[in-house]
Amino acid sequence: MKAEFIALTAPDLMLASLLVLALIGLGARLRLGVSQTLAVAAVRTTVQLLLVGLILEAVFTQARLSWIMLIILVMMTVASWEILARQKRKLKGWWGFGVSAFSLFISSFLITLLALFIVIGADPWYTPQYLIPLLGMLLGNTMNGIALGMDRLVQTAWQQRGVIEQRLMLGQKDSDAIREIARDSMRAGMIPIINAMAAAGVVSLPGMMTGQILAGSPPVEAVKYQILIMFLVTSGTGFAVITVLQLITRRMFDTRERLRFDRLLKEAG
Repeated sequence: MKAEFIALTAPDLMLASLLVLALIGLGARLRLGVSQTLAVAAVRTTVQLLLVGLILEAVFTQARLSWIMLIILVMMTVASWEILARQKRKLKGWWGFGVSAFSLFISSFLITLLALFIVIGADPWYTPQYLIPLLGMLLGNTMNGIALGMDRLVQTAWQQRGVIEQRLMLGQKDSDAIREIARDSMRAGMIPIINAMAAAGVVSLPGMMTGQILAGSPPVEAVKYQILIMFLVTSGTGFAVITVLQLITRRMFDTRERLRFDRLLKEAG
């Protein structure tokens, strides 16, 4: 027996919001200092998702390549800025934005295209029903991996700059002097997606799979799509983190293999 799709109404969402309101009230009563932040986040979530829903409904109806590419450009631009915003030590100028955007492009965007052309076989390839959700999931996870790996690399290298310089003075190449830090940064960037893969189906039901099941898709088909997403997200995150770490480590050193944070950070002193 196939379950029917149950549409949610505004009163249904209002009932769910009462839980958040109760949490806000409890936080205010206990003076935890999170009530205002939580309230703003709840309002932003509601407004942003409603706006996105209206925009996507129009895009799905029209399916124009120009509008879809504009949405992709906005998604990748915001993701690139979010990566930079999460860094404790800010990268200098437009170079940092370019590194983030380039890493997202060669990982999330190209892997999404690969999946659409070869695996899913969407016709046309820019079918918004497939392109936008897939790219969104890849961008979200890849963005987190890049931000974590980049922050760990820059922070650790800055803290251990004396050790790195000593290794350079002893004759090590720049790549060897920072190799251990790069490895730790790679692990930091990959930990979230590795944990998600290890827990999928046992500890948690991933979001896309849950959404498809709630929408009435057969569970086995939902599982197939979720496995595809997990593989795409993992490969995209891995390629992106490797790319951004390679680009940043090259920027840290000049042509004479000297450590130069002034070329990388806004405030290197």
